[in-house]
Amino acid sequence: MTDDQKIWNDFKSNKDYALSHIYHHHIDLLFRYGRKFTKDDDLIKDAIQELFFDLIRSRENLGDTDNIRFYLLKSLKNKLIRILQKDQKYIHQEAEKNEPEFSSVYSYEEDLIERENSERNEQLLLRGLNELSPRQREILFYRFTCELDYSEICDIMSIRYDSARKMVFRALNALRKVISSSDIMLFFLQKSIQC
Repeated sequence: MTDDQKIWNDFKSNKDYALSHIYHHHIDLLFRYGRKFTKDDDLIKDAIQELFFDLIRSRENLGDTDNIRFYLLKSLKNKLIRILQKDQKYIHQEAEKNEPEFSSVYSYEEDLIERENSERNEQLLLRGLNELSPRQREILFYRFTCELDYSEICDIMSIRYDSARKMVFRALNALRKVISSSDIMLFFLQKSIQC
């Protein structure tokens, strides 16, 4: 049994520590993730609060999971899309443009030389990421920042396994046209530390 499975089972069994652990361990990521869909911070906070309220209310009926992060990301995405559609703030577009554009803001606490190198790398990567479609940016976010496996990506994006692999491959190839492979890996390593 994995740690996530144990914590999830403890949460479902009403053990006091489990809810607090799940909330505190994932709240920052959930808020940053919510910002990918809307810049309305209050709406994001309300959606996260509603998500946890729903989890608490139905905890006895929840299914099992071995990846709490994935479960929460998928649940929050579904909840935000429903809220945004209901409030008519979410504009339906063609399938490729139906996903939010991911924005990237990074902070560096390094000395001046490292900061300059990081800023140069960030500019290269942002230029490369701006060449990608929103769906390509989203799949790279899930794959490298959130470290989801392909089956989880397929579930959260509602795509087939082979499509997910092709999308990642094509997105990385598009990035390689703009920046070097080492710069791409440096970027995703820095982002995974922030998650």
